[in-house]
Amino acid sequence: MKKTLISTLAILGALSATSVSAKETISAVGSSSVTPLMEMFSETYMKANPDIFVEVQGPGSSAGIKAAKNDSADLGMSSRNLKPEEKEANLKEEIIAHDGIAVVVNPANKIKGLTAAQITSIYKGEVSNWKQVGGEDKPIVTITRDTASGTRGAFEDIMNLKMKVNDMKVSAISQRAQVANGNGGLKTMVASNPYAIGYISLGTVDNTVHPLAVDGVEATIPNIKNGTYKVSRPFLVLYHEGKPSASAQKFLDWMLTKDAQKIVLSHGYIDIH
Repeated sequence: MKKTLISTLAILGALSATSVSAKETISAVGSSSVTPLMEMFSETYMKANPDIFVEVQGPGSSAGIKAAKNDSADLGMSSRNLKPEEKEANLKEEIIAHDGIAVVVNPANKIKGLTAAQITSIYKGEVSNWKQVGGEDKPIVTITRDTASGTRGAFEDIMNLKMKVNDMKVSAISQRAQVANGNGGLKTMVASNPYAIGYISLGTVDNTVHPLAVDGVEATIPNIKNGTYKVSRPFLVLYHEGKPSASAQKFLDWMLTKDAQKIVLSHGYIDIH
C-alpha cells in the first residue's frame, strides 16, 4: 500500500512538473517605466491563457531596443522614441500606451508650478536655489535618471536638455544632479527630501510626491490628450518583423484591444484609442 501511495505521488509530481514546463514562455525586456504596465498586461493575459507564461524584465529602454534587435527577447520595451541610428527596416514599433512625464517635488514644497524654461535651467545647473523660482532660500536637490533610461531620454528631448560636443549630441543635465535607479527609486528620493525635484512616469504618481504644472498646465490625462501638457511620450513594444512567435504576436495583438486598454486607463496611463 505504501509503495502504491509513493508511486501515485511520484506520478502526480511528475505531471505537475510537466504542466509547468509545458507552458510557453514569452519574454518582454526593456523600459522600467513600461514594466509595471507590461506586468499588469501579463497577469491578466496569463489568467485567461494558463498555457502561457510571460516573463518581464526592466533593465531600461536601451536594453529593450537591443534585446529586440538581437532577438534575445520576444518583445522589447521602450519609453522613448527610437533615435535615427537605432531604427532598422525590419524592426517594428507598436505603441501600446501613452504616458506623461510628471515633474515632481516633495509635497512640503510650496512651489506648485514652473515654466519649461525654469525646469531646463534647474537641470542644467543654472538655477540652484528655490528662491530663484519663487520658493524658499534653500538649495535645489536635482534628481535625474541614469543615461540608459528611456524616461531620461524623452525628458531631455522634450526639455531641450541636449548639447553638442565635438559634433555629438550629449546630455546637458548637470553632473551635480543625483542619479536614481528607476521610477520607484526617484520617487522615494523626492518623497524623502523637501528640497528635491525629479521626473517620473505620470502613471506612477501618488500622494508621496506633488506633480508640478508646467507652463501653467497641470499634468493630467485630459491635458496630455488635448496636447496642452507637452511633457509626454509613447510606450513602445519593439519586435523584428516575422520573428515573434505566434504566441508573442497574439499577446501583442491582445494588448491593443479595447479590453486590454482598459487596464491602461485604470492605472493612470493614456490609452491608444
